[in-house]
Amino acid sequence: MQVELRQISKAFGSVQANTDISLQVEEGSIHALLGENGAGKSTLVKILSGFISCDSGTILLQGQQVKIHTPAEAIRHGIGMVHQDPLDFPSLSVLDNLLVGRPGGIPLSRRAARLQFEDVGQSLGFELRLEDTVEQLTVGERQQLEILRLLSLGVKTLILDEPTTGISESQKQLLFHALKQLVKQGRSVIFVSHKLEDVDVLCDRVTVLRQGQVAGHRSIPCNFGELVEMMFGQVLTVTPKPPTQPGDPLLEIRQSVVADRRLRISIPDLTLQTGEVMGLAGLEGSGQQLMLLMCAGLLKPLTGSLVLRGQDLSQADYSTYGQAGVAYLPANRLREGLIRGLSIRDHVALKRGGRLWSRPAEASQAAQSLIETFRIRGQSLSLVDRLSGGNQQRTQLALLPENLHLLLMEHPTRGLDIDSAQWVWQQLIERCQSGTGILFFSTDLEELLRYSDRILVFSGGQISQPVAAAGLSVADLGHLMGGAF
Repeated sequence: MQVELRQISKAFGSVQANTDISLQVEEGSIHALLGENGAGKSTLVKILSGFISCDSGTILLQGQQVKIHTPAEAIRHGIGMVHQDPLDFPSLSVLDNLLVGRPGGIPLSRRAARLQFEDVGQSLGFELRLEDTVEQLTVGERQQLEILRLLSLGVKTLILDEPTTGISESQKQLLFHALKQLVKQGRSVIFVSHKLEDVDVLCDRVTVLRQGQVAGHRSIPCNFGELVEMMFGQVLTVTPKPPTQPGDPLLEIRQSVVADRRLRISIPDLTLQTGEVMGLAGLEGSGQQLMLLMCAGLLKPLTGSLVLRGQDLSQADYSTYGQAGVAYLPANRLREGLIRGLSIRDHVALKRGGRLWSRPAEASQAAQSLIETFRIRGQSLSLVDRLSGGNQQRTQLALLPENLHLLLMEHPTRGLDIDSAQWVWQQLIERCQSGTGILFFSTDLEELLRYSDRILVFSGGQISQPVAAAGLSVADLGHLMGGAF
């Protein structure tokens, strides 16, 4: 289905998210929407998919003007969107999620639905078990579920918002294969991303947004340097992390075992030094999150000890860890890190013990100071769920306490563009230079190698001894992740 947008504009208060954006997506093609965090990509596709309304502009499908005010209207017009955090019901089964939200009329029997979804899923290479609950699925499998659900509703144009963020390489290749199959069937795909390598491999054409406006259109393949300059207005270089000088012991883990309902891991004896960055490598779900939750006080070790700066915190609660100078930044910023419906100012007031609730002017001033310091694209009253992924991460960093000894992070730059990711790490390195130790998990192997001093590898329920990152290649790390340690 051919999709055309003409002079789409949208503002949130005084923040202009989109300004006179025009683009055309051809039937049977994959069209990339590329831009830095806060460039207006998500706003634009939310307008097309009916989650928000534009202030001005026109949407045309197959040359006919249409009005789209809700996601249901978008689906009736054949447009559906897979969000970066898929919209599903974790406690329900895969099959129940596939059946949720079907239009009225004669309902599809569970047996007929099972046959239909298994047939479509197999044609795309998906191997979902329909009886599993969604909470058992990986991010990539949740994407597959949402794609199947939208296809069952008759979607002809599929929008994917940063779909390769937080999924494994094998899941990414499976996703790309499925999208190419859909295009062969005559469907269109709008691929929202900031990853140039993904756009180059998958897409036919790209539209670049910068500061809410179209910076240009190009056919793929094209020059990477030109795309980067269109995205940021300049050519970027990545600054490597300076080596850490050995410091005093900060975190000491001894003979610790930690488990949840699904997994049990034994953590090797290790010591994290002050100012050190230790990366946790491995396929998602291999135990990295369990270790971070234990180090944050959210899961207690079944055996062994955890000592921070000489204080045994093994059986302490989360608040005690916080008082000891531990902070945890989870991967899901809006589900666990920030609070939907609250503004930046509200978060600042909460972080400062609530004393600013009754002093809105003082809270606004404090929030504005952080907005300027951390270059957050928003205002003190901006709702955090309206911010881009990069600005949400900047907000989380702004809310960290100044007196911080241990920082635990899941996917610190997930969904961030090159410039935002480098800026985040500059802030983290400054923390390290002040003595803060960092444990972080990422599926981006280059990020692990670039910023870690040492790396722990998780594979098949086993954890390696810490390995020096210097001198390791991506291939070396991938080999270790395969269990070669």
